[in-house]
Amino acid sequence: MTGSTRPSEDELIARWFRPLATAAGALGLVDDCAAITPPPGHDLVLKTDAVASGVHFFADDDWGLVAKKALRVNLSDLAAKGARPLGHLLTLALPADWREADLARFAAGLDEDQTAWDCPLLGGDTIRSPDGLIVSITVFGAVPTGRMVRRAAARPGDSLFVSGSLGDAALGLILRTAPDRAARWRLAPAERDHLLGRYLLPRPRQPLAAAILAHAGASMDVSDGLGLDLARMCRGSRVAAEVALADLPLSPAAARALAAEPDLIETIVGGGDDYEILAAVRPEAESAFVATAAGAGVPVARIGRIVAATGEPAPRFSAADGRRHTFAGRGFRHF
Repeated sequence: MTGSTRPSEDELIARWFRPLATAAGALGLVDDCAAITPPPGHDLVLKTDAVASGVHFFADDDWGLVAKKALRVNLSDLAAKGARPLGHLLTLALPADWREADLARFAAGLDEDQTAWDCPLLGGDTIRSPDGLIVSITVFGAVPTGRMVRRAAARPGDSLFVSGSLGDAALGLILRTAPDRAARWRLAPAERDHLLGRYLLPRPRQPLAAAILAHAGASMDVSDGLGLDLARMCRGSRVAAEVALADLPLSPAAARALAAEPDLIETIVGGGDDYEILAAVRPEAESAFVATAAGAGVPVARIGRIVAATGEPAPRFSAADGRRHTFAGRGFRHF
């Protein structure tokens, strides 16, 4: 397809994105700005994250799944703050070789997920990318006034919980670049597909938001690896943490890979792309937190505790044999 046969920017927006702008404040995408009013007694919670070809996904990945990933990584942050979604803005940077079929899949994937998570499109921008596809989404959420759960509020004595399972996406990335590792790890086809799927498509823990809001003293999403993100929580809160590696929740696929290659613990703790929720919960609230999470259908596991910092605020990881491991400086970094 040549550039002359493609829709103009206005036609592109009208064809693929105006149908997604279902909120009244989006004004049908015919204005330069949108307008939203938070529910009475609520604060706005704002978050923006971008995903780029060659960094967060592969150039040949389906654009519908890329759209879902772009929205979900932002919804993960809202969940960690105890917020519910109100809507999102989209900036889409299209490469020179974009095709209408790709854009149609992108819009369909975005529509499916924004409907599932009740997070409609409010507006945005469409530009040309000098390289591959880049998607930047800004989400707006709401929490009761003054109650957003911060990451820098953990206290000594808090129990540390993490949702779901860790390491799946990082192991899935390895399999994308080295498919033969599946045989080395003795993975069944379903286990291989599970790991590949977790890298391609995160599972935002939005159903956990109510449990976070009601029972967590501090919370953040784990996107750059547990070691690095827990270190950020510790520094911000001026505390330390003790974590038992044996208590980290692993999927059957990750557990099988780790049994075959024990050094993969480095990848599981430091690989990133988990998009799970890390929460510090007071001991007296543990039972209620676990029960509320179970009622929401989200598994949570206690992995350690917050302790007073006697030196540099940092997490300490211990193996079952008592050996200490250091992961705090390891994790995904753009720079």
